[in-house]
Amino acid sequence: MIPEPARIAVDTAIDDALARLADRAKGHGDSMTALTAAVSAATAGGKRLRPQLVVGSFLAVGGDLERAPGLYPVAAAFELLHSAFVIHDDVIDHDVTRRGVPNVAGRFRMRARAQGADSRGAALLGDAAAILAGDLLLHEATRMVALADTPDAQRSRLLDLLDEAVFVSAAGELADVENSVTPELAEQDEILAATFNKTAVYSFTAPLCAGAILAGAPSTWITDLERIGGSLGLAFQLVDDLIGAFGTAEQAGKDAGSDLRESKRTPLIALARDSAQWPLVTSTLAVAHTGPIAVREAQSALEASGARERLRRLIDENLADVRRRASRSTLPPRAVTLVDTLATAVEERIP
Repeated sequence: MIPEPARIAVDTAIDDALARLADRAKGHGDSMTALTAAVSAATAGGKRLRPQLVVGSFLAVGGDLERAPGLYPVAAAFELLHSAFVIHDDVIDHDVTRRGVPNVAGRFRMRARAQGADSRGAALLGDAAAILAGDLLLHEATRMVALADTPDAQRSRLLDLLDEAVFVSAAGELADVENSVTPELAEQDEILAATFNKTAVYSFTAPLCAGAILAGAPSTWITDLERIGGSLGLAFQLVDDLIGAFGTAEQAGKDAGSDLRESKRTPLIALARDSAQWPLVTSTLAVAHTGPIAVREAQSALEASGARERLRRLIDENLADVRRRASRSTLPPRAVTLVDTLATAVEERIP
C-alpha cells in the first residue's frame, strides 16, 4: 500500500519508541525490563494497517514524503495505540495468549509462577502487567504525536484526533462489556454503535484524517475521509465478528469459533434474535463453550437463522456506501483509488 522506504521508516519509528521504553526500564529493576520486553513482543509483526493508512492517505491527497518529517512518528503512534488497545482487550477477555503465544498477561503469569506465586497471584500479576503495558503504550503514542516535527496548528489537530479516538474506543469497549453481562440482549442499534465505536474511529477515521492533515489537505477532503473511514471501520469490525464466529483459527488468531465459545453479543447474535430459530440459537450458544462439536452446532443454528447472510449484506451495504461516497466526493483520483483498495481488502477478509 505504501512505498518500501516509507514502510521501513515507520518500522524504525516504532522500534525507536520501544527502544526508548526499554532503555528507561534499565534503572527500574528486572520486572520493568521484563515488561518492556513483553511490550516489544506484543507490538512486533502484524500488518501495521493503521500506520499504512496514515502514510497512504498522506500520499493520496498529494503529500510529499521529503517534506513531512513528522509523518513517520505520527504513523507509528497509531500502531502503538492499536497495540495498547489489544493488550487491554486481552485483559478484559481474560485471554493469556494471542496467535498461539503468551501475551503480556500470559508472560507475567508464567513469571509469577516461576517465582512461586499461586494461581491467584499469577493472575493478579498478569493482569496488572498487561494493564500497565497498555498504559505505557497509550502514553508513548500521545508523546510521539505531541513531539512530532509538525506545525503547531497541525499538531493540535492531530492531538484532537488522538483524543477522540481514545475516548470513543473506550466508550465502545465499555458498552460492549456492559452488553455482555446484562441479562437482556441489547437492541441491534446499540450493539452496532458499540461495534462502531470500538474500532472504526481509531483504526480508520483517525489514521486517514491524520495523513490528510499532515499533507495540508483542505477541510472538505478531511470531512470526506472522516465519513468514509467510519463506514470502512464498521465494515472491518463486522467482518471481524464473522471471523470470530465462522473463521479459521489462523484468521481469528485464537481458537475457531472463539466468539461463540465466549458468548459474545455481537451484531451477528443481534440479527439472529429476529428469526424464528432464535430459541435454537440461544440453546446452542449456551453450550458452545464445551467444545468444537458444540461450536459447530451453534454455527449451524446461526446459519439457519439467516444471521450470517444478513450480516454479510450489512457489510456489503457499508462498503457500497464507502465507494459511493468516494466517487461523489471532491477527493483526488488517487484518494478514490485508495478507498476502493481498502474496501476490496475488507471484502477479501470475509470468511
